[in-house]
Amino acid sequence: MRLMSLNAWGGNIFEPLKNLIDRVRPDILLLQEVTSAVDASPRRLFFKGHGFDLPQQADLFADMAKVLDGHFALFCPAMQGELFDEAGRAYRSRFGLASFVHRDIAILEQVQAFAHGAYRPDGWGEPPVPRNMHVLRLFDPETQQAFVVAQLHGLRDPAGKHDTPDRMAQAEKIVGLISAVRQKGDPVVFCGDLNLQPDSRTFEILAAAGLIDLVTTRGFADTRTALYEKPERFADYLLVSPTVKVIDFDVPAEPVVSDHRPMMLEFEV
Repeated sequence: MRLMSLNAWGGNIFEPLKNLIDRVRPDILLLQEVTSAVDASPRRLFFKGHGFDLPQQADLFADMAKVLDGHFALFCPAMQGELFDEAGRAYRSRFGLASFVHRDIAILEQVQAFAHGAYRPDGWGEPPVPRNMHVLRLFDPETQQAFVVAQLHGLRDPAGKHDTPDRMAQAEKIVGLISAVRQKGDPVVFCGDLNLQPDSRTFEILAAAGLIDLVTTRGFADTRTALYEKPERFADYLLVSPTVKVIDFDVPAEPVVSDHRPMMLEFEV
């Protein structure tokens, strides 16, 4: 089974991203920073806020659903605000997580909840912005085994990726939300743009819950692409329980489809 996790950067680099997804065709695709259009609009818009002026795919969720038309497509909004066309016209958009699961894999249970804050319906506002999490209990038809897959776009603090009380509370919520869906014996894969340094106490809390990171333990020192210019090179992590059989794991630098690298996991449960 193939799983891919990526901070999609709102589809800023859409065609390479589309081509990668179409080529890899992961059984499970987990995306952070995904747009979902509320208003009909041009396909390319701009996000203006938090000091950014970024091109965005107006409805990345719908576009990815077309690429993966053999998958269940699930969108989890964290907030709603406005994107703009080149003339300055505003269009309502929602922003959050997207999960795509191949239709051969049954979705047994799921939880969508906030690890920080609450849904923000009236504009992007100021950081820290709300962060949500999606946890799915799935069933592998080949092994007849249920397993849990979860993703999070972790709390971003303008002051940096160091531990804070809010991040420690987030770590406890991660464990709680996974535990709410997981049943005894279920293997677990947890991933996303966690916005953490590798020495964060979050990983101690996750290790106590039986989850070990593959990025740092397998020697990867960079989860960002050349489009990200800051010196901190860690943001994305993928953790598994011991009962997940890892066949292959990679964080490839090419092709560049975002300011984050994709995390690619081939595994069995």
